[in-house]
Amino acid sequence: MANTTSTALSKATSHSITRREWLHYSSALLAGTAFAAPLSQASQAQRLGTELRIVIPANPGGGWDQTGRALGAALTSSGMVDRVVYENIGGKGGTIGLSDYTKRYGSDPNSLLIGGMVMVGALALNKASAELNQVQTLARMTSDYLVVAVPADSPIRSPKDLAKAMRENLPAVMIAGGSAGGVDHMYAGMLARVSKANAEQLQYKPFAGGNDVLQSLLQKQVQVGISGYSELREALQSGKLRALGVSSRRAMFGIPSMRDQGMDAEMSNWRTVMTGKNVVPERAKQMLAAIEFASNHDSWKQSLASNNWNASWMTGKALHDFMEIETSTAQLMTYLLKLKS
Repeated sequence: MANTTSTALSKATSHSITRREWLHYSSALLAGTAFAAPLSQASQAQRLGTELRIVIPANPGGGWDQTGRALGAALTSSGMVDRVVYENIGGKGGTIGLSDYTKRYGSDPNSLLIGGMVMVGALALNKASAELNQVQTLARMTSDYLVVAVPADSPIRSPKDLAKAMRENLPAVMIAGGSAGGVDHMYAGMLARVSKANAEQLQYKPFAGGNDVLQSLLQKQVQVGISGYSELREALQSGKLRALGVSSRRAMFGIPSMRDQGMDAEMSNWRTVMTGKNVVPERAKQMLAAIEFASNHDSWKQSLASNNWNASWMTGKALHDFMEIETSTAQLMTYLLKLKS
């Protein structure tokens, strides 16, 4: 295992970085992992009861908040529950919300927690990945890509300009994004690395929600912002911000990919729904069936379309294996990119 890890680390430091390669390297740490197709739970769906609590480990307005409220709307619209109570607990990439949730709702059969790659990354940054063992991850719901944006009048007009600015004076390029260690932070580190800048000099300003990233750009507190398209869309469409590129392999949202413009850095974000570790298996199964049923309702499909999210449903062993790989990926990237909290 030590030799496999060493080889993966060596390869990862030798050339440009893509999300696909990161998954390959981290998979070396988990040799033998297999993905299995999940069995549908929707046919077993039954009402969850009168009231359900969805804890959102972020401030209002960001991607997790949008996801949690869209899921709640789909659960009520589909008849799986009468009403949903939302609770926002922001800070530190969802780790504060995770800790609070496990203490207060770890045995609550009527509560859910929103999570995702941002939380996995923040836990890796703080060497606390084991805290994920305190919850049950029921399903991966969505995935989307990141947009790299600048104020409309910025002298940085293209990815090549960004690479040049990073290479010449990285400390002068302040980048805003989500919480430390999260997917935005990782992507900022990848951009610095492929620009051939010293990633240890990265100046990253973390925020608890995408709306805060937006405001920091509009107020010109930072030079560059990284966030989901849905969080920056209005400012981009109104001309207040300019998109440099998107973190996908090819153009999306009418925006060219960073990769196609010469910065070979590719990454996607994803979001999950969880429940407490001590919720009994039968109830967890009921929750999963209800969530799958709701994910096929028009309300959820409309949320996917309006927020430009990709449906990326995954459960069961496939999800368990995926979470292990993503956790290893986050740990590896935190180490190689010298990310700091």
